[in-house]
Formats: sequence, C-alpha cells, structure tokens
Amino acid sequence: MWARLCEGQESALTELFDLHQARLFRQAGRLLTTREDAKDAVSIAFFELWRKREAVRLVDGSPLPWLLNTVSHSARNLERSSRRYRALLARTPAVRDQPAPAAPDESGVLAALKRLPAREQSVLVLTVLEGYPDRVAAETLGIPIGTVKSRQARAKAKLRHELAAMEGAWA
Repeated sequence: MWARLCEGQESALTELFDLHQARLFRQAGRLLTTREDAKDAVSIAFFELWRKREAVRLVDGSPLPWLLNTVSHSARNLERSSRRYRALLARTPAVRDQPAPAAPDESGVLAALKRLPAREQSVLVLTVLEGYPDRVAAETLGIPIGTVKSRQARAKAKLRHELAAMEGAWA
C-alpha cells in the first residue's frame, strides 16, 4: 500500500485513511475541544502525508506514528489559532446604538437592482457582484457573450439613471 501511495495512487491514500482515521480522530479529540477541529486535524495530517509522502519516515513499515505526530502538531496549531481568534473577539468592541433592521432595505441600490428585468439582474449578479468574467457568465446563462455585454450595458445604464434620480432626491 505504501509503495502505491509513493507512486501517487490516490486509492492507496483512501485505503490508508480508512485504516487509520478512527485512531487519529481519537488522538485529535483528546487534544481539541470541538469535533470539527478534530476532523480538521485528521484531514490536515492526511493532506500532509500525501504532500510529503516521499519524505515520511515509516516505523516498522507503518506511517501511523508519523500520522499521530502530525495530528498532534495540527491539533496544537488549531487550538492556538482558536485561542487567538477568541481573544480577538473578546477585544472587539460590541456595536451598540444601532437597532436591528426591521425589514430589508428597499430604498437603495438593492431596490434598484431588484427592479431590473430578471435576465439583466442575472448578468449583473454574475459579472459585477460575483466578479465572474463575461465569458463565464455567458456559459452559465447559456447565452452569447455579446448578449451578456449588451444586457450588462443596459442594466448599468438603468441603474445609473435610477441612482442619479435618488441622489437628486437627497440633495
């Protein structure tokens, strides 16, 4: 199994995972407070095993001691990171004097976006809000790239007009 793993056969990694994951999870569970972190520590150990497979030292033909050591290191790193995160949250000032919104804001850009036709909305959401290239938006929507560009231009013009009208109302 180890020779197959060193050759890059992913099925060998799967077999090794099935063989050792329960023991590694128990080890991580002893060191960490949450089940999710323990799962992460085990995943990290197997990722590192795959990444460093040619440099891993076997003990009696088994990578288990190396994996146990790696899980322990990963668990300590995760716990340290979690402690730092909790300390950061504790230092963060609580936001006060801001009431929770009673309803969604329907007065600004979001409202203007919602008033666009669905086909123009979908193009803007993919290209502007999500940042996908025009080509990807065209493939996703099943339309030519030129159609994406024209819908995008029309939608931007409509939004520009609506936002200018809103801005005029504020002045």
